[in-house]
Amino acid sequence: MTQNAHKNLLRQLPAIENLLNTQEMLDLQDTYARPLVTEALRTVVADLRSDILSGDLTQLPEHTEYAEQTRQKIIEKIGARMRLVVNATGTVTHTNLGRSLLSAAACEAIQQAAENYVNLEYDLATGKRGHRDRITEPLLQQLTGCEASTVVNNNAAAVLLALQTMARGKEVIVSRGELIEIGGAFRVPDVMAASGAILREVGTTNRTHLRDYAEAINENTGLLLKVHPSNYKILGFTSTPEMEELTALGAQHGIPTMEDLGSGALIDMTVYGLPHEPLVGERIASGVDVVTFSGDKLLGGPQAGLIVGKSEWIEKMRKNPMMRALRVDKLIIAGLSATLQRYLIDSATITEQFPMLNRYTRTTETLHTLAVELKAQLQDLLGEKVEVQVAETFGQIGSGALPVETLPSVALVLEPLNISAELLASHFRDAAVPVVGRIKNDLFWLDLRTIYEREQAWIVETATEVAKML
Repeated sequence: MTQNAHKNLLRQLPAIENLLNTQEMLDLQDTYARPLVTEALRTVVADLRSDILSGDLTQLPEHTEYAEQTRQKIIEKIGARMRLVVNATGTVTHTNLGRSLLSAAACEAIQQAAENYVNLEYDLATGKRGHRDRITEPLLQQLTGCEASTVVNNNAAAVLLALQTMARGKEVIVSRGELIEIGGAFRVPDVMAASGAILREVGTTNRTHLRDYAEAINENTGLLLKVHPSNYKILGFTSTPEMEELTALGAQHGIPTMEDLGSGALIDMTVYGLPHEPLVGERIASGVDVVTFSGDKLLGGPQAGLIVGKSEWIEKMRKNPMMRALRVDKLIIAGLSATLQRYLIDSATITEQFPMLNRYTRTTETLHTLAVELKAQLQDLLGEKVEVQVAETFGQIGSGALPVETLPSVALVLEPLNISAELLASHFRDAAVPVVGRIKNDLFWLDLRTIYEREQAWIVETATEVAKML
């Protein structure tokens, strides 16, 4: 295109004000605020000007097309960023995909709290201000045997608050083998530093003895800390003191004890065919002063940090100024209390009550039946361009829970014949309902452990879209 042609096109670009007064733009302003429409339109016109100057545009859009392009810009800017996805990764509690799915009871409780005023910090009996912990505390007392409890926004916050309250400016003795790093490069030593506590490492990576703790105690020791390594496991020649031994040592020297359980389990997971995890109630029974753990993961509730233990320390945490910054809102309280109630009310049908426990415990026979049906559907849709096979595989609980334990599973293995597995996976992610699987050996795997009838229908819909791209 010649320079004169460029200039002519540039001169023909409509004025922003004129475009805003067209009927199509006025209709758009009935839906969206005028400033938002104006900003989006300016972007459309700027893009057109840039395309003209680069020689990529030789003809301007019709006036009616400006409104549609503006609408698309608005959707890109304010459209929902959190989208429903199908988790076919094999990781059941997937941190990047929103972690735990809540029970129907928890979802209903959250909706009720969201739509109505509630007695969050109001004592109906006295007509005076109450404390939000009184909603969940009786449930946690019943389930764990603790004297008192409080709730913050995640387990890292629980550890931070507990350490600052119990040992700010003092030494915290912890085994070197328990100085773990969890997701997102989040390290226990960093949390300790942020709390103002002083780290005192003892023992070695694989072996720490009770005498290591005892020999490290001095006049500035504020806390004996044990961290359950919920996102890794050291195998072989290992040893670490039991919590009962640490609490006895702490009592002997007048030093409080604390354990960060990470995932935290309220019931014996081995009953459901899962590996053993320490029970919160067992730790409370050992005499530990404070235990922290997650509200989701193995517990199956909303993301939260639970702190249970002796009243002396819980009361101090409630009065800590940091508590106001870390506390949870009425929605988390509602979802968490409904989750805890399920453990007390429906213990016989708990696998049906909790979506995550149901996903952890599905049989491979069930998954094989689903795989055969879904394979036939996908093969019909994808035709000769993608070969679909059924394969046995292993998934995991995820989010730092039971780190080295795997869950036997069944997957559909998609082998594209004309494109890479990475591009096929990208097509599945770009669909209206993204399907997220995993790449292995240049094959696209869809693990079916988290796939039910609803997700099956979504996978079929997405595969229908993908088939048009191949």
